[in-house]
Amino acid sequence: MAEDNKEKKGILLETGTNEFEIVEFNIGDVNYGINVAKVREVITAAAFPVTSMPQAHPYIDGLFTLRGRAIPLVNLPRCLNVHGTEKPKNIIVTEINNYNIGFLVDNVSRIHRISWKEMEPTPEVGDQSRVVGIIKFDNEKIVLLLDFETIIAEINPEINQKLTTFTEAKEDIKELRSKEHIVVAEDSPMLRDLLVSTLHESGYNFIKANSNGQDAWDYLSALAKQDGDIKDHVSLIVSDIEMPKMDGHRLLKLVREDERLHDVPVILFSSLINEEMRRKGQELGANGQIAKPEINQLIGLMDKLIFNIDPKVEEQA
Repeated sequence: MAEDNKEKKGILLETGTNEFEIVEFNIGDVNYGINVAKVREVITAAAFPVTSMPQAHPYIDGLFTLRGRAIPLVNLPRCLNVHGTEKPKNIIVTEINNYNIGFLVDNVSRIHRISWKEMEPTPEVGDQSRVVGIIKFDNEKIVLLLDFETIIAEINPEINQKLTTFTEAKEDIKELRSKEHIVVAEDSPMLRDLLVSTLHESGYNFIKANSNGQDAWDYLSALAKQDGDIKDHVSLIVSDIEMPKMDGHRLLKLVREDERLHDVPVILFSSLINEEMRRKGQELGANGQIAKPEINQLIGLMDKLIFNIDPKVEEQA
């Protein structure tokens, strides 16, 4: 399956469509999904002994070794508080936020290629913070797309710390930042709130936050119809890649094709920034691509693109 994933991700890189692929897996009778771009490979759980770790997070079963690297193993049934089989068959090995981690699941079944438009919001039926959306198939099967970033952030507090830690700027820089209009597209409620609050603390006070690429595009399209210089309405766009309705690559493509918006700087801020995704972003015209949760790098690049301020010079000032 690892080779199949590699081929399919290559196909997606060339299309420029609003499509993505998910690896479908199950825990008990419930079907779940994870974006193929986050999956390094799928392995057989029985073939990899697990070493327990004292004082590890409750979701962590221990460590397993893959090609000489020790990787934490998350017991996903325990994390989701659902019942699975007594002997889960597979481990999904992921690379998210530059962090390698395995997820124990009952069984990995297949890969689906779908449009982001097909993913529906999660119904409000309690705490669904670990589910970012649902996908319904013609045979009435429902697949829940999980928010693996949130799960990893719960396990690794360093991620949240990096999302809230930045170099303090001088008051004149903060004054400049306060006058700029930033548009953000981020689907994870937790990460969106952290991102917006941190940007506010840094001095970027005027932020329009959107929960998906389609809402961001609708907002940007409305701004493009207003009179005056477009820079008076939007200074810069910060977008995640993986989002329902419209992903960040599609949003970037539409911005670059729009007569009034095409020169607006766009930064992709995503857990999916790897070699393949970086190439796709460059082809579409991204001004920068930063892997979550490096908020300090994001703010530095925002200053450089908007004010032509070198982050290194700012830190030394």
